[in-house]
Formats: sequence, structure tokens, C-alpha cells
Amino acid sequence: MMGNAVANLICPFLGTVAFAVLFNVPRKYYLAGGLTGTAGWLAYISILHFASAAIASFVGAFVVVFISRMLTVRMKCPITVFLISGIFPLVPGAGVYYTAYYLVTDQIALAGERGLGALKIAFAIVLGIAFVVSIPREVFQGQYWRNRKTEKMRTGEKQ
Repeated sequence: MMGNAVANLICPFLGTVAFAVLFNVPRKYYLAGGLTGTAGWLAYISILHFASAAIASFVGAFVVVFISRMLTVRMKCPITVFLISGIFPLVPGAGVYYTAYYLVTDQIALAGERGLGALKIAFAIVLGIAFVVSIPREVFQGQYWRNRKTEKMRTGEKQ
């Protein structure tokens, strides 16, 4: 039990950082990127006990993109620095592999089942990315919320 919990912390972190190294992400972003991937994986694992893999993938992708957007504003870098490597633990690689394997071995029913599952997960990841990316960039900046608070106070005093 304890080994499984440690593996669910270390493996997504190392996988995300390794993927960042592969894509030549600057070293100063490795820790933040690794933590982003780990947070998305932990969200996926925690939701997977209550919902399907597609819904868990949506929530995991949502978390990864949300954290990536916050880090983008904070660290003043492109979102792809964190997003591409952070989404890596959620990608349905095994589903795609087994789809191809079952197609080659002429097990069409199993290939269709695995392929549809992988397609659902991939679509859920895309939806998670689209939802968060559609939020305006200003929402992720602290100045936006300070301005809103002072505006509320100013309009509240006039009434």
C-alpha cells in the first residue's frame, strides 16, 4: 500500500521531467513541470475510484492545464513548457498499443473495444485542455483579482 502511494508520486514526476528533458525545456522549469504532471496524475487516480477512465482523464487534464496556466503567468513562459510534458502521464499509450496489437493479431472486437476506450480518454483530455485554455489570461493574474476587489468596494460604498 505504501509502496503504491510512493510510486504514484515518483513515477509521474520522473516521467514528466524526462519528457521535459526530451523536449529541451529549460532546467529551471523541471521542478514546476514535474509537480504539474504529478498533480494531474493524482487527480486522475483519485477520481478513477469513483468514475470512468475518461472522466478521470478529463479531471486530470483540467488540473494539469489549470496549473500550467497559473505557472505560465507566474514564470512568464509559454504554456507548452508545462502542458506538453505535464499531460504525458495521462496519455492512453497502452490503449493505443493494444488496439494496434489486436488489429495485427486479427482480434477485431478487442481492437475496437480498446480503440474506443483510448479515443474516449484522448477526447476527454482535449476537452480538459479546451475548457481551461478558453479562460482569459487575465483571470490567472493577481492584479485582475485585486482590481475586482477594489471595484466591488468602490461600487459598494456608493450604494
